[in-house]
Amino acid sequence: MNLKKVALRESWISPGHRLCAGCMAPVIIRQALYALDKKPIVTNATGCLEVATTIFPYTAWRVPWIHNAFENAAATASGIEAALTAFKRKGELKEDIPVIAIGGDGGTYDIGLQALSGAIERGHDFLYLLYDNEAYMNTGIQRSGGTPFTAWTTTTPVGTKIKGKVQWKKPIAKIVAAHRQIKYVATASPAYWLDLMQKVKKGVDVKGPAFIHAISTCPRGWRTDTKYSVKIARLAVQTCYFPLWEYENGKYKLSTPSKAIASNPEKKLKVEEFLKMQGRFRHLFKPRKDVETLNYIQEEIDKEWEKLLRLTGEA
Repeated sequence: MNLKKVALRESWISPGHRLCAGCMAPVIIRQALYALDKKPIVTNATGCLEVATTIFPYTAWRVPWIHNAFENAAATASGIEAALTAFKRKGELKEDIPVIAIGGDGGTYDIGLQALSGAIERGHDFLYLLYDNEAYMNTGIQRSGGTPFTAWTTTTPVGTKIKGKVQWKKPIAKIVAAHRQIKYVATASPAYWLDLMQKVKKGVDVKGPAFIHAISTCPRGWRTDTKYSVKIARLAVQTCYFPLWEYENGKYKLSTPSKAIASNPEKKLKVEEFLKMQGRFRHLFKPRKDVETLNYIQEEIDKEWEKLLRLTGEA
């Protein structure tokens, strides 16, 4: 990737949108769009990104963009891709136009999973980009299939009996990778912007369905200071809460930041470092430190990290 050329490109999502200060969703999208040589057609599921970038009669998008319902971003992308294929077959279109579907965790883990799975199974040539802020933030911070264990949300309150969400989040990227038709799957963090951009470029260039799962810090729902959004997105990787990897040609491999941790385990930080910066996990530290729960979370993070090391051949 020619970074000098990239730096001179116009941003295809404009400033002046109404996403919250410190929100990583527009950062992820801006990085993703900078990685592309051609303007894509974007289909966007209902959610924070859609609502805050297109408050009528304004739009922040400088590319062809369509809003669809919560559940059918991937289905809409399938139809667009099929139409483009038909135009090319008739000779009415010569160039390849990237198609990108964008959804949050609610529209991907839960409501939109059936459309995503179907589009992948049919082999449509598009990139699905998940910005994962780990709850239904747009409608009031309700839990989703992407909400982590013990996190506070308005539907997983913290009390004397139950301390936040009692389930672990779905391994959505691995679920997608289990589809035989998928060509490319990757995890990404906006804190490692070049890694994210390179993965988006790969996902768009591959012929067939591709999927990128990006962690997206949400100060409003995570109860964090806006100035620490990038730091928290970096800690997610450094603690192996959200390791970076790729699945390509049927094989898993670690991305550079996580590979560095695998080669030098001392670089792996305790998951506490990630959790303690977020108010949604405050009950694990105040009024007193919940050592038992924190140890259990660390054990589970370590288990998943070891599984990934075996998958990637880094064990």
